[in-house]
Amino acid sequence: MNLIIDIGNNCTKMAIFDGERKAVSFRIRQFSWERMQKMCEPFEKKLDKAIVSSVRDIPEFVIDLLTHGIPYVHTLSYKSDLPFKIEYETPETLGPDRIAALAGAFYHFPGKKMLIIDAGTAVTFDFLSGKTFKGGNISPGLSMRFKALHRFTGKLPLGSSTIKYSSPGKNTMEAITAGVVNGLIYEINEYIRTFEKKYPGIKVILTGGDSGYLRERIDHKVEYMPDIVFEGLNYILEHNPG
Repeated sequence: MNLIIDIGNNCTKMAIFDGERKAVSFRIRQFSWERMQKMCEPFEKKLDKAIVSSVRDIPEFVIDLLTHGIPYVHTLSYKSDLPFKIEYETPETLGPDRIAALAGAFYHFPGKKMLIIDAGTAVTFDFLSGKTFKGGNISPGLSMRFKALHRFTGKLPLGSSTIKYSSPGKNTMEAITAGVVNGLIYEINEYIRTFEKKYPGIKVILTGGDSGYLRERIDHKVEYMPDIVFEGLNYILEHNPG
């Protein structure tokens, strides 16, 4: 069995894979040695390999705990053995979460042209053409946009996508909510329209923490794949020699 750990900006996600099948997954807000040990304990004697992806410094206890009982532990980076080539001028700055999503897309649709939209803390738009990652763009996510309006102005309140609104907004909170939500939706729609025009038949994949909220609001057909980062990490783990 494979242990998958994805350490993000706001939470840590873990999953256990039995071959290509996800057996179970967890989402942890307060990540600690105790929480991690408790999650792994039921599978302790069954785990053969593990992979760690992190957008920030990996806590020392993670590697210590994993290497104590798991024969092979891999830390994802641009130097990992990947199924695609990276055409990026600064590969060392390429986030492992983006690499994992690309790998997941490649696993499901090998050789296709794909736009992978990962709507999380930041929104990334990554272009995979066949076996080559051509590059991508990074934009603020929903929560970051709400926080920026609140923090960098004197009187604007902190908005949220959970607030009901009309557009144009009829009060300041509605105006903030409509502006942030619609602004991101328009942005995503235009990215998809532009890529579909330039690359007819391109496959568009939507993932990330806000993808469930956004998918019903996007005008274009997308593949909604919330587990693509997990699947990509598992694929990379199988792809790298143990």
